[in-house]
Amino acid sequence: MPILFDGSLLADYHQFYLADAAGNVDLPTNWNDDALNTRLLSGPGVLIVATERNMTVPVRVILHERRPQIDIDAADHVVEGHLHTSGEIVIAGLNDYLPQAPRRRVPAGELGVMIIFTGLDTLSEDGLDGEDRYDVHLWPGSVEGITVLRQWQGA
Repeated sequence: MPILFDGSLLADYHQFYLADAAGNVDLPTNWNDDALNTRLLSGPGVLIVATERNMTVPVRVILHERRPQIDIDAADHVVEGHLHTSGEIVIAGLNDYLPQAPRRRVPAGELGVMIIFTGLDTLSEDGLDGEDRYDVHLWPGSVEGITVLRQWQGA
């Protein structure tokens, strides 16, 4: 299970995204109540993750051969979706300069995506500090729509 990215991204406007690197990245902006509750917004070739902090946050992206078995009870929030790729993705904060954002090789076609949110209840009162973490698991295969496997009940 290769780790494709393990670092920090500036989650400006509480967002970071994964996108097909070969496509014209057109970020959707239709954050309705459903998208806010799932903490995931998708568009053609792109997934936007809604973070708890509007700061630099730790993000890890892991590629699996098949859908991983995750201890969902240990997470605050878990959501599944999918991403269609040409074989390379870009991992970026909302306002990152796209040509310099990390790019990683992945299987071409449909990828299942599971995002694990932890530490959401650790934020300081001003929302600037915390131990929130965002682990993105990818695997070849299709996942229908966006499904919340564990809903965070926090603020």
